[in-house]
Amino acid sequence: MSGPVRIGEEVRGALEAGRGVVALETSVIGQGLPAPRNLECVDRMEQAIRGAGSIPAWIAVAGGELVVGIGPDMLARLAEPGTAVKAARKDLPAAAAGGGLGATTVSATIWAAASAGITVGATGGIGGVHPGPDPDVSADLVELARTPGMLVSSGPKSIVDPGRTAERLEELGVALVGYGVDRLPFFLAREAPVELTHRVDDPAAAAALVAAARDLGVHSTVLLCNPIPASAAMDQADAAAVAAAADGRARVAGVAGAARTPFLLAAMAEISGGRTLEANLALLEDNARVAGEVAAALAERSDVT
Repeated sequence: MSGPVRIGEEVRGALEAGRGVVALETSVIGQGLPAPRNLECVDRMEQAIRGAGSIPAWIAVAGGELVVGIGPDMLARLAEPGTAVKAARKDLPAAAAGGGLGATTVSATIWAAASAGITVGATGGIGGVHPGPDPDVSADLVELARTPGMLVSSGPKSIVDPGRTAERLEELGVALVGYGVDRLPFFLAREAPVELTHRVDDPAAAAALVAAARDLGVHSTVLLCNPIPASAAMDQADAAAVAAAADGRARVAGVAGAARTPFLLAAMAEISGGRTLEANLALLEDNARVAGEVAAALAERSDVT
């Protein structure tokens, strides 16, 4: 197609047929999870979305194009360690011009999804405001503020400050909505001590939020905050201790910028004896399921084209 993105055949067919489609980032595959667990994640998320009646749309830069709906061969290439560069929205021109593989972050993914006409996306946890007196702030937040749609996540990643992240999102006009909960989920833990103003309890109510945002001309993302399944959740204090230990390793190693989050996630998995990795996989699968259900509910509404 002409325009900023190329849409894969299955995704194009689903959009034309009015079926639910869920946009998915690929940096979790390219940089966030170790091989071969990253391909396990692909299978689990895809099965969850298809089981909910929707179609998965993995997004990546390949061959000089931004592709919405890459196939299994490209996903397998992305899963090979060191094959893909990490691409936030600001990196898309350079990644496309370079002609190689770019694994999209949340900011690049929701922008590409909106360009392709996809309303609902799913991820694990969003970036945010890191702890400290001069904190790093994720590009996710600005993109959420200027891109319409709904993103299902388990709240901010455990490596950021949940309270400051929530405050920044509110300042930017991003709605934080609990999915069956009244407190902000905190990635590996089911909640942080941050009260949420809004809550929905089922896919139909979430779809109604999306429709209302569209009708009002709201140009920011609704962040649907789905807590990690209780069976996989960690105690908040334990998760915080693991994150702090990983942060200490990053400081000693001098890791910063785009490499920081993958480093921290890998360090947390090692420090926790793999517990954080299993929790991450569980929440990614569950967020994919919820997003698939919301996308299907949205497709069934007569007032949404």
